[in-house]
Amino acid sequence: MRTDDFWQLIDRARAGGGEPDAIATRAVALLAARDPEEIVGYARHQQRVLAASYRVDLWGAAYLINGGASDDGFEYFRGWLMTQGREIFAGAVADPDSLAELPQVRAASLSGEEFECEDMLAVPWDAYRKATATDLPADRQAVPVPDLNDFWDFDDEDEARRRLPRLAALFVEPPQE
Repeated sequence: MRTDDFWQLIDRARAGGGEPDAIATRAVALLAARDPEEIVGYARHQQRVLAASYRVDLWGAAYLINGGASDDGFEYFRGWLMTQGREIFAGAVADPDSLAELPQVRAASLSGEEFECEDMLAVPWDAYRKATATDLPADRQAVPVPDLNDFWDFDDEDEARRRLPRLAALFVEPPQE
């Protein structure tokens, strides 16, 4: 599956509107209607997308926005990010601080809403099972995961302000003077 096909399927699922889990449900239905090899291709592409977004600075953004982000929480955040479409996903990978411009993120700074969509991560497995009544074959082509040696203490408010100034302005208390 090509990059454009991957994101077009997600865009078609997004066209129905609704919450991220509803988008994931529609993505499963759309993908299950395709040839099983296309579903496998979607799964491989999703692995590449997730590997490309496995970045410390994006994890820091997820941590600020959601008030914390474990390993699984960061995965689910990136599932939610996929439901936002290609432009927002790519923009967030390139500049995680750009998430501060999203209206729903700005609103979350007041409401405490968290952004996660575990179901989006399961789309290829659920679609394959729905289409074939069998499990998605194990992928023998491991996708390299970037090195995360540049970790910083996400609870360090000064570091958050330095690395993600727009998000920190929304989610970190102003410094005491």
